[in-house]
Amino acid sequence: MTDNTKSLRQIVDDSERLGVVGSPSSTTKLTLDILGSAVNRKLVGELVVLGFDQDAARHYAIGQITEIQLRNIWHEDPTMRSLIRQRGRVDAVSERQDTHLGQMITSAVFRDAGASYKPSILGTVPSTGTPIHRVTDPVLNTLLQPYRNQLFYLGHVYGSNSHLPLWFKHFGRGPNGASEAYHLGIFGKTGSGKSVLAKMILLAYARYPEMALLVIDPQGEFARDIKSSDSTNEFALPLGQLLRHHGKSADVLAVRDLVLDRWELFEEIFLESPFFVRLTVRKGENRKRACEILVDQLKKKKVKLAELYKRRSFDKAWELLGDENIQKIFYLSQQPRDRFSKALREADQQEFFQRYWIPVAKLFQKNRPNADIIDGALHRLLSTSGSRRPVLVLDLSRKQADGLWNEKIQSLVIKQVLDVLIRTAERHYREGRSLNTLVVIDEAHRLAPRELPREDDAVRSVRSRLVDAARTTRKYGLGWLFISQTLSSLHMEILQQLRISFFGFGLALGQEYQSLRHLVGSSGTALHLYQLFRDPHSAFDVESRQYSFMTTGPVSPLSFAGTPLFFNAFNTVDAFLAANELGEP
Repeated sequence: MTDNTKSLRQIVDDSERLGVVGSPSSTTKLTLDILGSAVNRKLVGELVVLGFDQDAARHYAIGQITEIQLRNIWHEDPTMRSLIRQRGRVDAVSERQDTHLGQMITSAVFRDAGASYKPSILGTVPSTGTPIHRVTDPVLNTLLQPYRNQLFYLGHVYGSNSHLPLWFKHFGRGPNGASEAYHLGIFGKTGSGKSVLAKMILLAYARYPEMALLVIDPQGEFARDIKSSDSTNEFALPLGQLLRHHGKSADVLAVRDLVLDRWELFEEIFLESPFFVRLTVRKGENRKRACEILVDQLKKKKVKLAELYKRRSFDKAWELLGDENIQKIFYLSQQPRDRFSKALREADQQEFFQRYWIPVAKLFQKNRPNADIIDGALHRLLSTSGSRRPVLVLDLSRKQADGLWNEKIQSLVIKQVLDVLIRTAERHYREGRSLNTLVVIDEAHRLAPRELPREDDAVRSVRSRLVDAARTTRKYGLGWLFISQTLSSLHMEILQQLRISFFGFGLALGQEYQSLRHLVGSSGTALHLYQLFRDPHSAFDVESRQYSFMTTGPVSPLSFAGTPLFFNAFNTVDAFLAANELGEP
């Protein structure tokens, strides 16, 4: 008889028996008496199942073993301890009288409804002696058969070889939709595997043709994996090939490909250029005032931002800088004004135009080949008229910006992106449509910090918009995936709005652990299990690295009880592709 024709009760009975229900137990936490045949097994993290009767129907409770305790009451006796101190062990009681107790947190309960299995609750405590079996893939496949096409796998159950079934539903309506957007978070120290996990989740959502995906990529990591299969990471996931192979167009828009269209961006970028430094305006405050007055005068002279690259725009700017009344605004003293005027007269205008003006002005030139304005690129991404909506990666890394780039300029560009996103989502909502879009934000702790840098209006604006978006855009069908190295420095309002969270290695100490306890809502055995996570880079070789994660929220059909689940993410591309039947890229 094959697993396809066996009943779930038979499959469970055929699975390895690890223990029985012990005492004391409750509906929130079950005590396990571990069988002697299983005491030498690695049990912590193992997914287990027990069958029991409730309301005249067969039920199956599934959970993870979070802790194992050893008890030997004879070894706890003071007289026996004195004897053990002298002999080392007492053969009559040492080992033979050991009892192993496990703690199991129930994450899901299913009721046998005849043709299928329906979610239920643990409304009673199964009697002592109820067998507890190891969960295998056939058990999960039978339980979740009606939802097989919705499942996605990121790895194995922590401490087991079974795949942990997860589901990532799009934000629209229908059998595969959640009817609203979810906000997600991935947290962990550098090297914990969070970026790779984010890329796998991106592929999970990319299965839906009706869903659009946007990646705001401050470091350029996603852009590199989209454009090339070559990767410095040992988990070389060919992200771009997989997206295209499965019908999802993937575009990368780098800084040098963007057509910027805000005067404030020109002002900030020009401030970073050597233009004014070469004209003796070296101090930051004077240079800032010079940029401000130049931009103000150019706008008054009706110079168009998109035509700054033309020689006549440069000549107008050069003429304005030669005006003594304008010079008085950024230089109050006569001596520095004379020095500036002399430098201006002696400067090679052609050199200044080619070396310092054009590199900045061309970022605002609309007729550049393969260039696009932010609003236009986002409009095509967010349009719901196409049958297959695309993936867009905005590569805002410094290496793509010819050196004239810093965090403030990056923040101003991201602010413009956020404004367009939120405005478009609101319009779709008023028209009765869901935007059905996920925005992935890498390095989220830099864009929405809990504590703001002093006098940094650009970061303040970005943070304000992200916090407001986390509160309001869920009903618009606009969800956010925040990736961060830290919990304690990310804005608390964003953390509180997350529906699904993944916690990797590195959050078990100090303020990070306190933030983790606050989010998970527990200080019990679940967090004790999280503290057992080891640094993936402490492994002897790449093949043996384990990227462990704790996840909370409605991310799995096994987590509707709200308790955390634990898994080890795939550490090879082949295992990930095979588990999700993605095929060859």
